[in-house]
Amino acid sequence: MTQMYVLDAGGQYCHLIARKIRELGVYTEVKPINTPASVLRDAKAKGIIISGGPHSVLGESSPRVDRAIYDLGIPILGICYGHQLIAYDLKGRVEPGTSTEYGLAELWITSSVRDDSSPLFADTPLCQQVWMSHGDSVIELPEGFKRVGETGECKIAAFYSKEGNIHGVQFHPEVVHTEHGTTILRNFALRICAATRDWNDRDHIARLTDSIQRLADNKNVFFLVSGGIDSTVAFLLTYRALGPDQVHGLYVDTGFMRKGETAEVQRVFANLGVGPQSFKVADHSERFLRELAEVVEPERKRKIIGRLFVEIQNEEFANRRATGGGWLLGQGTIYPDTIESGGTALASKIKTHHNRVEEIGDLIAAGKVLEPLAELYKDEVRAVGQTLGLPKGIVKKHPFPGPGLAIRCLCAEERRPVEVPSSEVFGVCARFGVRPWLIPLRTVGVQGDGRTYSYMVALEGVRDLERAGEIARRITNRVANINRVTVVLDAKAPFSELMLHAAYLKRDRLDLLREADAIVLVALHRFGRYDDVWQFPVGLLPLGLRDGTGETVLLRPVTSRDGMTARHAVLKEEVLSDIRLRLRADNRIVAVLYDVTDKPPATIELE
Repeated sequence: MTQMYVLDAGGQYCHLIARKIRELGVYTEVKPINTPASVLRDAKAKGIIISGGPHSVLGESSPRVDRAIYDLGIPILGICYGHQLIAYDLKGRVEPGTSTEYGLAELWITSSVRDDSSPLFADTPLCQQVWMSHGDSVIELPEGFKRVGETGECKIAAFYSKEGNIHGVQFHPEVVHTEHGTTILRNFALRICAATRDWNDRDHIARLTDSIQRLADNKNVFFLVSGGIDSTVAFLLTYRALGPDQVHGLYVDTGFMRKGETAEVQRVFANLGVGPQSFKVADHSERFLRELAEVVEPERKRKIIGRLFVEIQNEEFANRRATGGGWLLGQGTIYPDTIESGGTALASKIKTHHNRVEEIGDLIAAGKVLEPLAELYKDEVRAVGQTLGLPKGIVKKHPFPGPGLAIRCLCAEERRPVEVPSSEVFGVCARFGVRPWLIPLRTVGVQGDGRTYSYMVALEGVRDLERAGEIARRITNRVANINRVTVVLDAKAPFSELMLHAAYLKRDRLDLLREADAIVLVALHRFGRYDDVWQFPVGLLPLGLRDGTGETVLLRPVTSRDGMTARHAVLKEEVLSDIRLRLRADNRIVAVLYDVTDKPPATIELE
C-alpha cells in the first residue's frame, strides 16, 4: 500500500510531512535518510521526499542519502535541509547564510518558470506566504536546474529539474502557516508522482483499541493523568479497551497546577463513569517544591519533575503489589513531545519532555511503556476525544504542559538590570520608532530545527501588536543571541529601571502566577474568545523594582494547529484591556509583557 516515502534528516516536521500526504489519501511512510536506493526501488515508490533537519550539509558528519536515488527515475522533493542536500549532491553550491529566516516570508514564483507550467506550484499564486526556518542557503544551482522562487532573504527558495523530475523548496509546505502548502504537497503526490488515493484513516479508535489490546497482553496499565486532553484520551481509550480491572489512573497534584484544576479533574473523571477503584488523586506538592527549591535551569526542572513522577509511579506499583512483569506504564505522549525531545535518530533535542527523561527511557527500552497516542498530533487527539464522547471543555481545552506552572515560572540566581541591546537591534527598532531593552533572562527556542537558549527583548512604544510581529522576525533573523521578542503593555516604573532579582520556585510565586493565569482564562471565557487561541501560556519573570520587589507577567497567546509551528495571536482590544487592568490591580505585578514571537524561533512554552 505504501506509495510515498519520507527520508528522515532529523527535522522537527518530518513526521508531519507524512501525515499531510496521508491526509490526501496516499499512504506515506517515514524511513531513515540513508535508506538504500534499492529498497525504495523494490518497494515501487511513487515518490521520495527528503525532510528538513538541524544539520548543515557542509558538515562532514551530516546525514546523507544514497546518491543512487537520483538515478531511480522516481520524483524527488527536497524540503529545507533536503533542498540544500539535493543541490550539494548534484554539484550546486550551498553556503552559510549571511542572514537567517525563521517564520513567515513571502515567496515570489519567477514568471519564466511559471509560464513553463512548473507542476509543483500549479494552482498557487505568484506571491504566497511560506514558513521558513534555515541558516544555510543554496546560492548556485546544479546543471540543468531552474530557479522557481525566491524570498527577500533567499534568492533560490525553490528549484526544479524537469529532466530529473527533482524539486526543492527551502520553506516548509507541510506546516499550516504556509498558506498553499497543502496544494504544493498535493501537486507533488498526485500530479507529479501520480500516486493513487487508497488510504483511509477515519477509524482511529478501532486501530488504536486493537493496538492497545495487543501491546497490553493482559498486563495491568498504570497512568499518571494530568487532566489535559492527551493523558485523558490515552487513559480513557485504554480503560475502555481493557476494562476497569486492568487500568489504574493517578492524578498527582504537583503544586504546579492551575487554580481549581484538581477539583475540575475529579469532576470530569467522575462524570465519565471512572470509579474510585480505577482513579484517585494524591497531593505531592510539598515533595515537588522541596526537590525544585533552588533549581533555575529549565532542563534540570524538567528532568527532576520526570524523575519524581517515575518515583511516585514506582511507589504506587509497590502499594498495589503490582511488581514483576505484570504491569505497564501508560502515557499520553503525542508525536510533538517525542520529536522535540530528540526522539528520532537525527532529531535535535529542543527540550526534555517529562515523559522522555532517562528513567522513562529505561522503561521504554524494557518494553514497559504503553503510549497509544505516540503517532498522533494534538488536533488528531482532539478528534479521537470527541468521538469517545468527552465533554467539549476537555476536547477544546488548551494544551497544558506536564511540568505545569514550573516551566512558566522563570527563576534567576543573581541581580541584573535590563540592558541596552546591540546596535543591530537598535537599528531594526529605529525604523519602526520603538525602544528596545534586553532582558538578561534566557528562554528556550527552536531555530533551524535545533534548540536555542537565548535572551529576550522588550519593546517600548509599540501601538500595533501585528506590526510588532514583523519587528520580532527582523530581530530574530539578524541577531544570533535573541530568540524571543515581547512588547511592554504596562509598567508601574520606567522599564529601564527594572531589575532581574534572585527568585526560585516558591509557593508564593506560584500562587501569584496561578492568579494571573486565572485572570486570563476568565477574560477569554467572559468575552467568548477562548477558542480564538490554540494555547495561552502565562509566564512569571523575576523582573521587578530595584529594591527586589515585584514580578513581571508575560502573556503568550498563540494560534496553531498541531503545536509544531505557531504564530503569536493578537487579542481583541476589549479582552486585552480587561486582562491588563486586572493584572495592574495586583500590587505584586510591576510590568506586563506580550510575546509577539512566532515558533520558530521561540517555542510556545518559555522553558
